[in-house]
Amino acid sequence: MNITNKTILVTGGGSGIGFEIAKLLSQKGNKIIITGRTEAKLQKAASQLNNVTGITADVNNKADVDHLVARINTEFGGLDILINNAGHAYAYKLGEGVDASAKAAEEMQTNYLSVIRLTEKLLPLLSASDEAAIVNVTSIVAFVPGINLPTYAASKAALHSYSQALRYTLAKTTQIKVFELMPPLVNTELSAEIGGGQWHPAL
Repeated sequence: MNITNKTILVTGGGSGIGFEIAKLLSQKGNKIIITGRTEAKLQKAASQLNNVTGITADVNNKADVDHLVARINTEFGGLDILINNAGHAYAYKLGEGVDASAKAAEEMQTNYLSVIRLTEKLLPLLSASDEAAIVNVTSIVAFVPGINLPTYAASKAALHSYSQALRYTLAKTTQIKVFELMPPLVNTELSAEIGGGQWHPAL
């Protein structure tokens, strides 16, 4: 697939993996849109890159998502690639008194349900592109959950399953390709509390 001269949305693009993806793709002559919840952080990230526009939006907020989709349509005239990268994680171990259900609800909302909503909202724009793609950032913990990221791993496993179903469905009806990026533990702000890029066999 050609990845030059495309309009690309990267959620959670203000830092970590999302920022590095935006950086690499901006160097290939693409128009990049990055989103995040914190205006100052997002604009600082955008200012460090070329051909990058920051749009403050919380992927968990329906109004923000509707506003984001409208801006992409009116200001960019379409979209070629959606990279669902925004994520949320709690590092803890299952047991009494850890409020696992609340943690799981937050992780599932950001890592899974928000992806479904945003993807569905953007399908009309992606379908209008001659060469379109959706990239869902999951994780190797979808297959190897370990003990320190139990419900985060479950949310990524759900996203993995959804990605497969989406790929099979769109292959029959559209030109949109669906990819899944499954990084290991990397040194980002999200993973700081669990050791960053230092892999631990107990994870």
